[in-house]
Amino acid sequence: MGKKKYSAVALGELLIDMTNNGVTERNNTLYEANPGGAPGNVLAMLRRFDHRVAMIGKVGDDMFGSLLIQTLKDLAIDTDHVIEDKDTRTTLAFVKTFEDGDRDFSFYRNPGADMMLRVDDIDDRLLEDTEVFHFGTLSMTHDGVREATIYAAKKAKEAGAIISFDPNLRPPLWPNLDLAKEQVLEGLKYCDYLKISDNEIIWLTGLDDYSEGVKYIRERYDIPLITVSAGRDGSIAYYKDRAGDGKEIVVEVPAFILPNTVETTGAGDTFCGCMIHFLLEKGLKGLTETDLKDMLETANAAAAVITTRNGALRVMPSIEEIERIADKKII
Repeated sequence: MGKKKYSAVALGELLIDMTNNGVTERNNTLYEANPGGAPGNVLAMLRRFDHRVAMIGKVGDDMFGSLLIQTLKDLAIDTDHVIEDKDTRTTLAFVKTFEDGDRDFSFYRNPGADMMLRVDDIDDRLLEDTEVFHFGTLSMTHDGVREATIYAAKKAKEAGAIISFDPNLRPPLWPNLDLAKEQVLEGLKYCDYLKISDNEIIWLTGLDDYSEGVKYIRERYDIPLITVSAGRDGSIAYYKDRAGDGKEIVVEVPAFILPNTVETTGAGDTFCGCMIHFLLEKGLKGLTETDLKDMLETANAAAAVITTRNGALRVMPSIEEIERIADKKII
């Protein structure tokens, strides 16, 4: 690939993850302000592979918005299309991590600046000049930003970009889960690579068997590559070449479990960034079982590393760290 200016453009939320970082002497919880937001995290991982990337989104004209923009700039993520909204504050997400690694979120977003992105804010030229366009559903929870997201996905698709979609379901942000399901299905219309978690595919399809869930999706949408990430149980890739013989390749790879895990924020985004890197290197046609195994091993290793540190955007794993966990050269 590499014919266009950008390897990847992502659209969506930029926010501050307020993550647990111990307690005070009076047993009050301490929170660490980590710049984040799933689409930006994906781009940060792609920067580790030296891809040229750009972000589309809105932040508040406030201290947290300034922190997010400066963080993106520090990572060499193009911020020309990140807008500062003078009337709305930057979204905050308070993250509580449980002993089993599961998380609970409390969002301060009523509204948040990321919700104020509109179609008029989208520059078509950017979408025409990217190899991959990535989005999720946090930018699909409300009308105006939803229209902007779908508009961007359509434009990027028309321009020949690979469309990467991560539902990234956060139930507290939706008026109801019926609307959430409706918008996930809308996103699947444009999708070439679907990154979905185990709980999300069960919720979306009503099927406990992941393979049956993928079959359910594929019967309705032409998506060549679907990965199901299952945390400690590893990940599975389901691939069907649009130009091939119709045969599906299924590859399952176990997770890398590290002893110093602290929290899982950003693990899915790190995984997704690695998968997109391989799609940029190899494309979507003619992938082999070996290709898929290499993709999943790299993505699982990177996701394992990110669970050993707080935050995600600023602390994505290096190639050397990933190679050390995966025990092989990846680039």
